[in-house]
Amino acid sequence: MTRAAVITCSDRAAHDVYEDRSGPILRDALAGLGFEVAEPVIVPDDRELIRGAVLAAQRDGARIICTTGGTGISPTDVTVEALRDLITHEIPGLMEEVRRLGAQKEPRALLSRGIAGVMETEPRCVVINAPGSRGGARDTIDVIGPLLHHLVEQLDGADHDLDRPASG
Repeated sequence: MTRAAVITCSDRAAHDVYEDRSGPILRDALAGLGFEVAEPVIVPDDRELIRGAVLAAQRDGARIICTTGGTGISPTDVTVEALRDLITHEIPGLMEEVRRLGAQKEPRALLSRGIAGVMETEPRCVVINAPGSRGGARDTIDVIGPLLHHLVEQLDGADHDLDRPASG
């Protein structure tokens, strides 16, 4: 079974000011898609702590790493910058579609700076940075869910077979 990880990036959730609500949405959805995934890890809005959590998930064998939070423009929103340091190949279409889908319901979705991309260090993995809201997490899963197994296949060098549906 392919391993996935969820990392919630939030000062408030890390300090028990409020409950993490987006991390469990991502975790449950990934498990429902057939991934092996533990409970979300919660880290404060700190570039080095976020990087450390992502690298730890990769070392633990996660092929899909979903972070949630830190995609906005407040001074503490640093998740995008932390991930950009780790990603070799960005996959801009994924988060563009998440923003488009979200904006149909909530115009503020367009303010999300979330990114997605491939980390080339072994084991190769895909990192996806979802917004920290429940709606943003759901929109992210709606967009990426049907593509995740194909993404893992591509990480492992599978051929692009456009005549068959993505495996699920």
